[in-house]
Amino acid sequence: MLWLILLIPLAVLMWFLFLKPMNHFTRMGVKQSTPWPIVGDLWTNIFWQMSLLESIEFSYNMFPGVRYSGFYQFSIPTLIIKDPELLKQLTIRDFDHFTDHRALIDADVDPLWAGHLFALTGRKWKDMRATLSGSFSSSKIKNLFNLMNGAAENFVTFFLNKNEKLIEVEMRDTFSRFANDIIATTAFGIEVDSLKSPNNPFHLLGKRITDYSSLVKRLRFFAILIMPKLTKLLNIGLFEKELSSFFYKTVKETIQAREEQGIVRQDMLNVLLEARKGIQHEYSDAIETGFATVKEYTHSGKGPQFANLTDADLAAQAMVFYLAGFDTISNAMSFGSYELAINKEIQNKLRSEIVETHKLNDGKITYDSLLKMQYMDKVISEILRKWPPAGISDRVATKPYTIEPVNADEKPLNLKIGDVVWIPIFGFHRDPKNFENPTKFDPERFSDENKSNIKPYTYVPFGAGPRNCIGSRFALLEMKALFYHLLLNFEIEPTKSTRVPLKLSAKSITPSPEGGIWLGLKRTTST
Repeated sequence: MLWLILLIPLAVLMWFLFLKPMNHFTRMGVKQSTPWPIVGDLWTNIFWQMSLLESIEFSYNMFPGVRYSGFYQFSIPTLIIKDPELLKQLTIRDFDHFTDHRALIDADVDPLWAGHLFALTGRKWKDMRATLSGSFSSSKIKNLFNLMNGAAENFVTFFLNKNEKLIEVEMRDTFSRFANDIIATTAFGIEVDSLKSPNNPFHLLGKRITDYSSLVKRLRFFAILIMPKLTKLLNIGLFEKELSSFFYKTVKETIQAREEQGIVRQDMLNVLLEARKGIQHEYSDAIETGFATVKEYTHSGKGPQFANLTDADLAAQAMVFYLAGFDTISNAMSFGSYELAINKEIQNKLRSEIVETHKLNDGKITYDSLLKMQYMDKVISEILRKWPPAGISDRVATKPYTIEPVNADEKPLNLKIGDVVWIPIFGFHRDPKNFENPTKFDPERFSDENKSNIKPYTYVPFGAGPRNCIGSRFALLEMKALFYHLLLNFEIEPTKSTRVPLKLSAKSITPSPEGGIWLGLKRTTST
């Protein structure tokens, strides 16, 4: 009898905690998935049934014709937005109701990881975004071009010095080294050569942060999602303490050396230091970085007057800059190199434009000449459509909000503070209603004739609205500089190790092909 007395309240508790939340959207009259108890719809990832991108597309396509549907991150109800007009409404017109991302790390557990721009919320985010916006303008990014261009030249020189007929490389690892060197020099003011020195601390750090293949890391990540209050109580963060300490120590020591020695270096750390001093230098002659560049919105934050930026604040911004650059953009470049390898006519056409630009500029490349390359911009835009750097983005309701009915089968949908909304970027980009034959790699989608036919808010590789990715200009310039120098000197070719078509790994939290992306670099004689 005693066991029955204990079992009943336990069963009731389990129902309230893990089963009742799974009917949240049904009770609201919203079509929803059929989630598993406890894990919700993430069973496809936890049990390695689908890759992250495939699960995003699967959820997006679950209920054709509806503007939104329900999905569950464990027991957390999440509204998936499928209509571009509704996306615009939530992220722009009514942005003041959806200003925040879902917080993963509590500031008390790890102030550095919770203090960067992506994780900040409310007024703190507005002030930081207003402070940093000018630092990521076209004119500021233009000042970083020489550093980026030098890193791209150094990257290509490493392979030229091999003097081999065909060099087979795994592109994800290779491009992560290029991205690592770019971030080290532009964000931290440190010169690193990750191809010549493969075990340098910066690159090893990036691999540790982005590798979730170990059971311990996956359990820590899922525990934070399922039990944020418990993990806070136990002081469990997303990353090891020594990783945060490395970023903070590196930035603090660099700042101290610059102040003591009067060093001024045109890099991102200098931009952040100037922002702390309230210095904003703007120029009007900088060409925009491309079609995919996001719009910067006016914020009501304190902006340049927000002079209380501490060394920890600067370290936090440099850290997220490193994370975004190391994994997401190197992934995009890897997928892009694969598309160019199997679409040789596109690669050849891009190389012709590169060679022509190279000759017109007497063997040199400038910021302006690189960004005037029209076919280059088409190719990069299409890479970001088919393989967006982030497959999803999210927003959290910061005020009560009602999505008014538009279709006959809808009724008012009342969202409360804390409700989570998903922006399935990969789903929008792979929807045949938005892009005909979406799995085909076709840069002509972004020709002058066709760009106007793209439905607004169906192409959002860097997100939408004021909370979009602040680093879009940086990412675009980095990708263009890399492909310029790589294709000027090499042809990218499939090898016996190349998997066609790619199969995405279900064991990775980030977009990752099974077996990697193996391609060959063959020296070209076009120059």
